[in-house]
Amino acid sequence: MIILKLGGSIITNKDSKDPICNYGALKRLANEIKSVLINNSKEKLIVVHGAGSFGHNFANKYDIGSIFKDENDFNYKRKGFSITNNCTKKLNTYVCDALIEFDIPAIAVQPSSIFMAENKRIIQSNIDLIKKYLDLGLVPVLYGDVILDVNEHINLVVISGDQIINYLARELRPNKVILGTDVDGVYNKNPKTNVDSKLIHQVSSLNDLDSQDSTTNIDVTGGMFGKIKELLCLAELGINSQIINANNPNLMKNALLGDETIGTIVKID
Repeated sequence: MIILKLGGSIITNKDSKDPICNYGALKRLANEIKSVLINNSKEKLIVVHGAGSFGHNFANKYDIGSIFKDENDFNYKRKGFSITNNCTKKLNTYVCDALIEFDIPAIAVQPSSIFMAENKRIIQSNIDLIKKYLDLGLVPVLYGDVILDVNEHINLVVISGDQIINYLARELRPNKVILGTDVDGVYNKNPKTNVDSKLIHQVSSLNDLDSQDSTTNIDVTGGMFGKIKELLCLAELGINSQIINANNPNLMKNALLGDETIGTIVKID
């Protein structure tokens, strides 16, 4: 089994104030995934994608996940919750459309319909549904979304695709976890704003990063720093992850096939 992440910075224009899908990158990646599944028809695959400009901007604007100040603030966040949920669902449709176009039997799984959180962490889900889809040879496609929280002071929260990967990997114990981003891997500091940044080939601790300065655009889920925190939790269980630059043609394909690629491995020796 493989859990594959398509980063929001790859499949959308994450810097845009409006939701914009990068259809070219999405179709190229779908074609790379197809070539791998053709070679191994028994491979079980879960795809999780980021929300990019379809989610982060709205979640940030409406401050989803913060404590309600009053009834007016609750109504404002409730509107934002609905808008964000609807927008991320549209992006998921585009992702599934691209996968289906390349004969990948994608099935959309809306996180707000199967997950429940407590203090912004997933505490329950319908994991049996995911297992059944996999047993039938389908490819579940989940994504960063907004979900309900049992904490009555917040109730409406954002859940990242990376946290979903963490949860699914703990439950399903995949052979591989691969994350496609818009950089070559993890750097000691933001490579987009620091010319002296250095690529880290293996991350075993948050101390490997010089700072939390990990993203140049709006990311309500913590950017690269938040991603590493989730993946280190898996590394402690012996589930290693690989972060690669999905902007480079065929790099995703090579990673899925197990070929050596440039990137960062998150593991604890």
